[in-house]
Amino acid sequence: MATLRALLAEAVAGKGRIAMVTGAVATGKSDLLYLIAEHALDEGALPLTATGSPAENGLPLGVLSQLLHHAPLPDEQRSAMLGLLHEGARRQLAGESIEHVDAQIVDALCAVLLELAGRRPLLITVDDVHHADRASQLCLAYLARRIRFADVMLVFSAPDHGPHLRTLFHTDVLRQPHCRPVRLTHLSREGVDARLGDAAHRFGALVHTLSGGNRLLVDALLEDLQATGAPGDRYGEAVLACVRRLGPCAQEAAYGLAVLGEPGSISRLLGLGESEAVVAKSLQAMAGAGLLDGGRFRHEAARSAVLAELDAADRIHLHRRAAELAHRDGASADVVAGHLLRASHAGDPWALSALEEAARLALREDGVESAIEYLRLAWRACDDERRRARIGTALVRAEWRIDPGTPAGHLAGLTDALHKGHLGGGETVVLAKALLWHGHTRDALDVLDRLNELGEFDPETAAELAAARPWFRALYPSFLPHLPEVGVPAAPALGVGRRIQSADVLADVLTGGPGDETVAAAEHILRGCRLDEVTMDTVETALLALTYTDRPGRAAPWCDAFIAEAEARRAPSRQARLSAIRAEIRLREGDLAAAAGDARRALEIIPAGSWGVAVGGPLGTLLLAGAAMGRLDDCLPEFNLPVPEAMLETRYGLQYLRGKGRLNLTAGHPGQALRDFRLCGELMTRWDLDAPGFIAWRLDAAEALIALGEEEEAGRLVREQLARCGPRSQRVRGSALRLLAAVSEVRQRPPLLRQAADLLQEGGDRYEYARLLADLTEACHAVGEHRRAGMLRQRARAMAGECHAEPLVQALARRDDPGAGVPAQLSDAEHRVARLAAEGHTNLEIATRLYITVSTVEQHLTRVFRKLNVSRRTELPATLARVG
Repeated sequence: MATLRALLAEAVAGKGRIAMVTGAVATGKSDLLYLIAEHALDEGALPLTATGSPAENGLPLGVLSQLLHHAPLPDEQRSAMLGLLHEGARRQLAGESIEHVDAQIVDALCAVLLELAGRRPLLITVDDVHHADRASQLCLAYLARRIRFADVMLVFSAPDHGPHLRTLFHTDVLRQPHCRPVRLTHLSREGVDARLGDAAHRFGALVHTLSGGNRLLVDALLEDLQATGAPGDRYGEAVLACVRRLGPCAQEAAYGLAVLGEPGSISRLLGLGESEAVVAKSLQAMAGAGLLDGGRFRHEAARSAVLAELDAADRIHLHRRAAELAHRDGASADVVAGHLLRASHAGDPWALSALEEAARLALREDGVESAIEYLRLAWRACDDERRRARIGTALVRAEWRIDPGTPAGHLAGLTDALHKGHLGGGETVVLAKALLWHGHTRDALDVLDRLNELGEFDPETAAELAAARPWFRALYPSFLPHLPEVGVPAAPALGVGRRIQSADVLADVLTGGPGDETVAAAEHILRGCRLDEVTMDTVETALLALTYTDRPGRAAPWCDAFIAEAEARRAPSRQARLSAIRAEIRLREGDLAAAAGDARRALEIIPAGSWGVAVGGPLGTLLLAGAAMGRLDDCLPEFNLPVPEAMLETRYGLQYLRGKGRLNLTAGHPGQALRDFRLCGELMTRWDLDAPGFIAWRLDAAEALIALGEEEEAGRLVREQLARCGPRSQRVRGSALRLLAAVSEVRQRPPLLRQAADLLQEGGDRYEYARLLADLTEACHAVGEHRRAGMLRQRARAMAGECHAEPLVQALARRDDPGAGVPAQLSDAEHRVARLAAEGHTNLEIATRLYITVSTVEQHLTRVFRKLNVSRRTELPATLARVG
């Protein structure tokens, strides 16, 4: 602006001057011409302005007409000027050379302007002079050569790109000695900050990066960022405005770049043949306008806006053409598949292979959503039924990683493909697993029968079956007899070998209990695993094997690491399954609240309906933790949740039965709880999964029997459980000794409980250890060791509080309050029965002393337990025994 003002001052002083203002799109050329015109008025000069336009560049002398129509001329002179304009335009339209205008007409028109300048200094500005008609450009060039010593300043603006820079007009004007070139640039970072004002500290760096300093983009970005926090519609509109102003060639190049995403084969894509130089110059112009960085659009919003400008049919055609070129040039499968996806086309023979390979690569790199889209397109386009079945199986596996409920829609199609003989052996095993997960047991059995009919298996199918046998043994034991028996391959692939080894370890733990090598084997497997679509079953079974060895602390860090990996790899299905395992680990550590939180998180990541039969895992853990914490109302929604009937034919059903039984027991329904525990035990025995490290159902049943007053039967189950405990089952053995003390004579209880304490402390279950301390407190009181009992009670309360075991905390608090006396809600008959039970008498002894039946004693105790919120007689307040 300072330069133009100085030139204007010289022109006003009688030294004619010319300024050629150039710059990229949106550098402020038009604003500058407007401002110098306003300044000319202030300086006493007369501004005459005109603007070139592509729509009017076929109108002869159109720009010169704009200038002269604004000129303050006498009527006679105006009439003569209009006649000259009309005549010049008529001759041009009549077919005279567009490169020449009658010299007399040109001289006469320029004379009008020079005469006007003689009366008052003149400023003539022509914005976008490159769009001016050729006749006007010739007149302006003629005028430029004659104003050297006139009170005239000419200011032209044009972009600094494109073919117009080599025209005769620009060459002629720029070589004049009184012409001064003025080039404008985009804003610097400091310039952007100044334009943003108060918003600079929040958006300055981002706006400068995405705009390249282009003023139009800067303003649009500021609007978007303030409104939504991200580049959006205003930014896209500004990009389109810049592209349009760059001309048709740049527009075509922009379309090609938006389709391809990067420079390269744009001229081939657009079918421009030998016009690569034109495309290169268009890209250079877009880069100069701040639209590109490194040959690419600065933000996806810019690319999307340009693509949206394309007609849908043209866009599909270009993407299809781009896919063909990429395939022909040997581009990577994901590039080819991306274009096929946008074109919704996979009809060519090579297209299916590209989509399948791209899906495989995407799954390996955690692009699950992209893989699913590739496979869906391939599945729709494929007309080979055998190949279509293979693609469908891959699609089921991919969708499973997001939500196991999604692939259910493909199972019917795959089952139909199986009946037609289009499904391979490996795909058939995958189908059987998916059907079992969703509880379609009849269909699953049909699939397994089909496998049996094959007789001979190819190596891939044999390996899948070898890996499936121990997996079925541990998860779906009732279906194991229907699975074809095959030998383990002599040299299975590494992934298959690990799956077999991991499932074998879990099956061994569930059937015979942990051995000396179990922990080492499970950790060795986990150490070599990376979480992907092949190894999830391996990781899951190895973690469970480690958990059921009564060493949950060893499993915890492994599980946490795999959960973090699942989050990073955007695999919600795996994250949910691992969270369910983490809940089991926390439960066995006695961290009740965290166990409930992990179980709920698993059910939030994957809705209960998508869990299929596996819902029994997280549900069972949630019910167990809720029962121990006394949060019965919180667990009611899960307790009443409908579950698949087929769940009771799986390992998950065992976990659910135990959780349901514990909640019934806490709610004061020991009879119902006992039925749940006995059904659980019956299934475990039938399936030969009767390992104490998994579920010690006899101890749960014994607690229910104690609550019912059947202590003799309870003692039998406890002793049976002790006989089945191996040397590594410290936690279960400790719990069994605690219950054995509950059904033993008062004098025998302290030594049994101290022995149990050593085992439970080593086992690491803080909740079970807190329960034991509470029992030991009561036992010490019963034998007169009141001081020791007081110390134990404090430890028990602290540990119960850490575990959030509220019923246990309340029971210990009642024991702390000697003034609590007999709870007022108990009837006299209940008082008498509760007092004798608190003193350690059996149901038969109570019945004999009170002259009532054993059944009446059981009924009284059931009501007492419910009213006092306890689950067995050892938790009865000791104050009851002192009431006389």
